[in-house]
Amino acid sequence: MISPRNAGLAVAGLLLVRAAMAAFLPLSADEAYYWLWSRHLAAGYYDHPPAIAFLIRIGTLLFGDTEFGVRFSGILLSVATSWFVWQAGLSILRDGAKAALAVLLFNLTLMTGVEMLAVTPDTPSIAAAAAFLFCLAKLQETGEGRWWLWAGAAAGLGLLSKYSGLFAGAGAAVWLLASPRARSWLMTPWPWAGGVLALLIFLPNLLWQSQHQWMTFAFQFGRVAGGHLTLRFLGEFIGAQLGMATPFILVLAVAGAWVARRRDDPRFLLVASILPALAYFLIHTLHDRVQGNWPAFLYPMLAILAADVFAPGPGWRGWCSRLAMPAAAAILLLAYLQAAIGLIPLKRDPMARLLGVGMRETAEKAGDLMREKGAHGVLAGDYETTAWLRFYNPALPVLAVQQPNRYLDSPSVSLESGPYLYLADSARGVDAGLVGSFQNNSQAFDLSRQRHGRAIARYDAILLDTPRQPIQGKSP
Repeated sequence: MISPRNAGLAVAGLLLVRAAMAAFLPLSADEAYYWLWSRHLAAGYYDHPPAIAFLIRIGTLLFGDTEFGVRFSGILLSVATSWFVWQAGLSILRDGAKAALAVLLFNLTLMTGVEMLAVTPDTPSIAAAAAFLFCLAKLQETGEGRWWLWAGAAAGLGLLSKYSGLFAGAGAAVWLLASPRARSWLMTPWPWAGGVLALLIFLPNLLWQSQHQWMTFAFQFGRVAGGHLTLRFLGEFIGAQLGMATPFILVLAVAGAWVARRRDDPRFLLVASILPALAYFLIHTLHDRVQGNWPAFLYPMLAILAADVFAPGPGWRGWCSRLAMPAAAAILLLAYLQAAIGLIPLKRDPMARLLGVGMRETAEKAGDLMREKGAHGVLAGDYETTAWLRFYNPALPVLAVQQPNRYLDSPSVSLESGPYLYLADSARGVDAGLVGSFQNNSQAFDLSRQRHGRAIARYDAILLDTPRQPIQGKSP
């Protein structure tokens, strides 16, 4: 077992590496998209609640519109989340070495290494889940009702981060109903007061939703309805989590959950916190895909469960314990090197494609081409291209078309006299309806994002003349 001191040093090293990568790596399309949100602060947005926009705004106020500025708040939350996992582990396991190990395992998972680096709604969602777990762990340890209020505050902030925060309340309900030690709290006002506080913190987003046709609820909860019954996605879900948790840490977490399954065990709090979300994800896989990042908020609990049964000795558990940290570190290092330098020369490297590798140069070429052709602006029909162009070439007049709901608070523009340069990701294809709504169009140029002289993604640049009738766009 690694000593608490060495575990702490390893965690500090991982956090420093994460901060360096935050400054070095280009933004993903989603990060650039949320950066656009931060330029138009609101109580809600089409895709998610507003917390991520405010966090990015804080970072860019301090460090400007840079990659590190966008990600700065996520790095701070990495530190806070690690502290919450450590303290929750101490309260539940009552073992300093295991608590320190839990923090290390948490930060070694690929999920944490990615989601606490690339700043998305998962970043504050993971932090809020860890804070909520910490509050319930202290409640269980001390028996002091005031911790319900702190838990309610964490739950409310979680809901402002991502609607998966609802599972935090569901997990607490399972714990209250199933655990004999916790059930007595239902006869006191404390958990109800915590629930009211969570609702009050979440209220601004609810009011925004009520004024915007509940669009985010419709967008997110519309995923619940699925297609035909199938087992196709179950294996994909398990495989994704084996990769994101790294295999040996996930196996240890499952073993830890089995050991902690008794309802009178203090560790049952961890199991109860996971059960509602896990049940939903397993049901969802029977008709549709569960994205690999969706369970991210469960990783604080999984890390503590894994640390609890970590025992380098004989048998399968000993082998998993010995291999857990080196395997996770190797996977994380490989992922970082692939993202940073393209260590493995893959054709159309998916990681480079996900990140904006080469996008700064592409955005500059798009600007040069627009000026060369005398176009009034660049039209983008998808949010990824829109966001990347705006971040990497701020002077470029980018107009978002066919995606008005994503930029509600941005100025509306009526496209009348042309020409305009339409930029389309070749993988998505050209929007024939949009192109056909202009009187004349011509292929102007092919642009590509490149790394080491190899194309990562291609863009079709089409010069569009005057529209047949005015078209509405947004200037995000």
